[in-house]
Amino acid sequence: MIRNILPTLLLGLTVIASTALPAAPVHSEDQKAEDQKPEQIHVRGSIVSYSGSALKVKTREGETVDVTLADGWKLASVANAAVTDIKPGDFVGIASLPSADGGDGALEVLIFPPAMKGAGEGSYGWDLKPNSSMTNATVADAVKGVDGRTVTVSYHGKEKKIAIPDGTPVVTIAPASNDDLVAGAVVFIPAEKAASGPLAHQVLVGKNGVVPPM
Repeated sequence: MIRNILPTLLLGLTVIASTALPAAPVHSEDQKAEDQKPEQIHVRGSIVSYSGSALKVKTREGETVDVTLADGWKLASVANAAVTDIKPGDFVGIASLPSADGGDGALEVLIFPPAMKGAGEGSYGWDLKPNSSMTNATVADAVKGVDGRTVTVSYHGKEKKIAIPDGTPVVTIAPASNDDLVAGAVVFIPAEKAASGPLAHQVLVGKNGVVPPM
């Protein structure tokens, strides 16, 4: 059965995003609620095995972890897109690193379907690489140059310019089924840190040779 996660996956990513944003002043009751929220983690790696509500993953760090799939967990994959698909008005998620010229250089780009516009909006720290950030924002303009494309994105009244060099992975979200959870398939899992190991409400799995680049 295909599990359509389009709204729900990004809800999970939004939760992760909110934990990375600078905290606003809160009342003690609100702070207590914040303190009780589970720690959010990302599991990146390849599937060792899948059965029922259990997913065993060999992480990119070489560790094998047992991920528990929560009731009602959702599944999706990614499909290839092109940098030329990015148009003004699109909502994108771009992982990037600071570049020598003072701007940012993209590590990967996710073009969200229109129904997801606004999900997780903002710019915050990310753990794809050391010092990387994730920016979920609307494309204000996109200019094609000799060395790729530069986009200016806007979020919460702010703007950020990000260069997307040729060869940068560009993907969009696509459907997936449990049959795609095979040994060796690459996954990206936003999860909660629990005593028994990572607890996942969403899984993003690679298929047809396309892997989640985030």
